[in-house]
Amino acid sequence: MIAGSRRSQQRRPWLCNIYCGITGCKPTRLTATGSEGVGSDNGYCRLKADRSADELTRIAWHTLEAEAVLQRLGVVAGEGLNSSEALLRLQRYGANRIVETRRRPIPWLVIEQFSDFMILVLLAAAAIAGLIGELVDTLTILVIIILNALIGAVQAYRAERAVAALKEMAVLQAGVIRDGHPVTLAAADLVPGDLVSVEAGNLVPADLRVVSAEDLQTDEAALTGESTPIGKTATRLTDPELPLGDRHNLLFRNSTVVRGRGTGVVVATGMQSEIGRIARLLHKQRAVKTPLQLRLEAFGRYLALAVLVICALVFCAGLLQGQPPLLMFLTAISLAVAAIPEALPAVVTIALAFGAGKLSRQYALARNLPAVETLGSVTVICSDKTGTLTLNRMTAERFLSGDREYDSLAAAAASPGGNALALAMTLNSDVSKRDGKSAGDPTELALALAVERAGFDRRQLVARFPRVAEIAFDSDRKLMTTLHQIAGEVTAFCKGAPELVLGKCLDRLGEEGEAVPLQSLQLQRCVERLAGQGYRVLAFAQRRFDRLPDRLLPETVERELSFLGLVALIDPPRPEVPEAIAACRAAGIKPVMITGDHPGTALAIARRLGIAVDEGSLISGQTLARLSDQELHARVGGVTVYARVSPEQKIAIVKALQARGEFVAMTGDGVNDAPALKRADIGVAMGRKGTDVAREAADILLLDDNFATIVRAVREGRRIFDNIRKFVKYTMTSNSGEIWTLFLAPFFGLPVPLLPIHILWINLVTDGLPGLAFSAEPAEDGVMRRPPRPPQEHILAHGIWQHILWVGLFIGALSIASQAWAIAQDAAYWQTVVFTVLTCSQLFHALAVRSASDSLFSIGLFSNPPLLGAVLLTLLLQLGVIYLPSLNGIFHTRPLPPADLLLCFVFSSLVLVVVEIEKWLVRKGKIYQNKPSH
Repeated sequence: MIAGSRRSQQRRPWLCNIYCGITGCKPTRLTATGSEGVGSDNGYCRLKADRSADELTRIAWHTLEAEAVLQRLGVVAGEGLNSSEALLRLQRYGANRIVETRRRPIPWLVIEQFSDFMILVLLAAAAIAGLIGELVDTLTILVIIILNALIGAVQAYRAERAVAALKEMAVLQAGVIRDGHPVTLAAADLVPGDLVSVEAGNLVPADLRVVSAEDLQTDEAALTGESTPIGKTATRLTDPELPLGDRHNLLFRNSTVVRGRGTGVVVATGMQSEIGRIARLLHKQRAVKTPLQLRLEAFGRYLALAVLVICALVFCAGLLQGQPPLLMFLTAISLAVAAIPEALPAVVTIALAFGAGKLSRQYALARNLPAVETLGSVTVICSDKTGTLTLNRMTAERFLSGDREYDSLAAAAASPGGNALALAMTLNSDVSKRDGKSAGDPTELALALAVERAGFDRRQLVARFPRVAEIAFDSDRKLMTTLHQIAGEVTAFCKGAPELVLGKCLDRLGEEGEAVPLQSLQLQRCVERLAGQGYRVLAFAQRRFDRLPDRLLPETVERELSFLGLVALIDPPRPEVPEAIAACRAAGIKPVMITGDHPGTALAIARRLGIAVDEGSLISGQTLARLSDQELHARVGGVTVYARVSPEQKIAIVKALQARGEFVAMTGDGVNDAPALKRADIGVAMGRKGTDVAREAADILLLDDNFATIVRAVREGRRIFDNIRKFVKYTMTSNSGEIWTLFLAPFFGLPVPLLPIHILWINLVTDGLPGLAFSAEPAEDGVMRRPPRPPQEHILAHGIWQHILWVGLFIGALSIASQAWAIAQDAAYWQTVVFTVLTCSQLFHALAVRSASDSLFSIGLFSNPPLLGAVLLTLLLQLGVIYLPSLNGIFHTRPLPPADLLLCFVFSSLVLVVVEIEKWLVRKGKIYQNKPSH
């Protein structure tokens, strides 16, 4: 009996009988030739074949012959699994689906937002404000908190969509051989051992070991990062540690078949496939908190403690002076509410929203608001190569014809030999027009574009010299030959791998079109030199026939050729990227390339961009796999290029950098990038060529897929954080001034200078509009010429806490001095004087702190119109409280004489003077020396 016929029953070993008695498995049937039947292994039952899904994934399928793979999986070529065995395997291995973890419900995501310490402090402030009757303050704080909670919940929901997007990429149906017949099944029903047929245009439904292939090529860019289609073959490979991109006899789930057809046997399904492995990594990775979130948490804790201590001191000081306990209690409570910068969350949100809007106009879309600011902390940018650093478009850059090398085809084609090369490039390529655009393989498109740029009319040449026959490219020959009718003869043009083309040549065409000695060794050295520079090199040759050969076979046509020349192709760097890389270095940011491309190509592009200097800057995925965590940690600081890396290795690189204290931005576009995007401090996905999985895992989307856009986003992130710090500096100094005023006045024998309603009014109008207007402050000069701020750095660092103390004390001194002067004048409106001086001092301070070192008069009073408008509006509101009779009773104020009002302005303006002196000392390097140059 032959293989594929009905199999005869054989006796089984006693161990198999016991096993089948326990498990209920069916007897094994063997073919007459001894090949395995369904579910068997080396003539036995499923005892050995009944492996767990994890055991199957540990087998290096690419190192086995196709026949051995079929044998291990208990399937016969051409016959496939039978339905009953397929059902048993479906129960054993599960459906071919990506499993999602249970998502948290949206209400729970909203509740989680209230666990932030700063939010808890604000809730306490809202409750206290409600107890003392200030319902407006209570409602304002609650609205701010609820809006922030909703924004945070939406961000958390989006972050959990990454695995859902991966699941949505599932292939719906697949062509399978079952019970000896081809059938179409739901891809979810595929099991290990199924024989699957694929052809151009199909998505691969599971991980397959190729059994047969006809000119089969797949696009694996989303999984491996390889920028060009990969030729697939059934040939066994020997290295078990090969990177995924080099396993040319495996097809991976969700990759696209772009050419040819083939058959493969399923070796992994669902969560055991390479895509499933990435889904598991996504489940494991947890987003890290941004530096701003960490800083605000620490700030909130210290602030709450400081407020409690200060309020207790003010209350006790008032009692010691003999003030009524109720008044002092209300004053202390009002001071507590005023000391909490309840506008801070609103300012942060608005600053981030404005920044996100500005970034979107610069082709960067923020999916996560805190990520806008986070970019400003980045110390390392790990970037994908293809399409981000490069154009993602193969381009013919170098041409060798005769004895010379040219930078353009037009220059080469000036000689007869170069003209013959151009004609071969034109005719031996398959490019078509679709919707008015050229379509085809990236390499073919590059050749066609080079021909058009050289001034040749491709359409006219194709029509003039029609193709009469061809020998198609295949992955074994690595050659493509077309035959054309030219001048009464048939000319065969051959292109392919240089080492193969040269081996079939007898001579070469000189510059004048004459036949000259081949000089094969010299040409091989030229090929090696170009390959070392990262080029993909193609060789062209020709052969003339009197007539079309009778036998169109490679062995009869592709021999005795005349060598025409070499064409060197590369995906070139984007023209704006070198400048962006230089800007990164000037800003103290280290650029790192992580790619699935070949190490030689990656290093060549990195050198051209200024990312790498020599081979010592590069580590391949195979080398990385042999390093321990400690060894990687020791080496990661000196490496700037990683090539042929796996998803797990990308995560390991990110973790190693983070362990060294680096703040890492990771860019990516493929499914394989998603876990690292999620693990990085900030993930940046490509908006054009990126997969949905990468987009859902990322914080920022690059709408133009351009590295230079990341650098612009870093600048914006630094501007946003600077402005948040300016607001904190402004509002905490204002609060400090109020505290010093209330705390010190009793020690000078003065009455309580302000009523609770005065404190709450100052807090409302000065923290509100002017504080929010800081969001519109432009970036300062030199923002990209300073090192990144350390992620662990406190928000009050670089002289801010000192400024809060001493300027707050100065504002308090001015207020107390104005109170003493007014009381000495027996002015009944002395409290209104203090109230006005304190309010106006904070407005002058808002103008003064627009820059940490540059003078207000150098940056210009009108360079931030919203802030100037907010200051003027707040001043008008203050004047209304002073001079409108309807408000005098509410705020316990009295109108001030014009001369006294002018004196209040003079007193307040001194704040601007002293802060300008402070900034002059900063510029001279006298104080705050550890401060970065703003």
